[in-house]
Amino acid sequence: MDSAVARDSMLAHVADIVAAVDLPVNADFKSGYADGPEGVAESVRLCIDTGVAGLSIEDSTEDDARPLYELPLAIERIRAARAAIDTSGTGVLLTARAECYLVGHAAPFKEAVRRLEAYAEAGADVLFAPGIHQPEEIKAMTGALAPKPVNVLVSRNTGLTVADLAALGVRRVSVGSTLARAAWTGFMEVAKDIAAEGRFTSLDGITSFAEINAFFRG
Repeated sequence: MDSAVARDSMLAHVADIVAAVDLPVNADFKSGYADGPEGVAESVRLCIDTGVAGLSIEDSTEDDARPLYELPLAIERIRAARAAIDTSGTGVLLTARAECYLVGHAAPFKEAVRRLEAYAEAGADVLFAPGIHQPEEIKAMTGALAPKPVNVLVSRNTGLTVADLAALGVRRVSVGSTLARAAWTGFMEVAKDIAAEGRFTSLDGITSFAEINAFFRG
């Protein structure tokens, strides 16, 4: 399978992050850098060796002709990841992702629940369907998958707060690339202001180095 970031590069980046922080690190490990269960297991073992506290495996093939792995194979891939973690004795947290919303499945909610129920039985610790955002669907999904914890991705302002998500049964919230995209939004605004208008008004109110350093020390 193909990927924008090669496995060795991903592992090196994850290892650098693990070494740089004291907090537990979760790796967004794409589809496990393999199609078959054996390859997924090998990739998971290598990821565990970086020192991560958790990792996710998704069921996207990155192939527009067949965007999701067939469910029997997808289940075996999660079982293989689970076995690799159990053999390591590390207790790494396994998140299984159903990519139905992101690949444009015709019935994303129904298919995501079906897949996540199967992934839970295959040994996933946390269940995740990135793209779900309607409160009624979130509540129905957390109820259907209980007692397994459900992660929800917040990539835009949906009007829901962390407290709202908790009330809907969500146990973990992630923001993915959102913080980076928010930073790039500010960068692009300033760059366009300078290039198109020749002015620097977009620099008003920007955060100082002292504030940044204090934030990260805190």
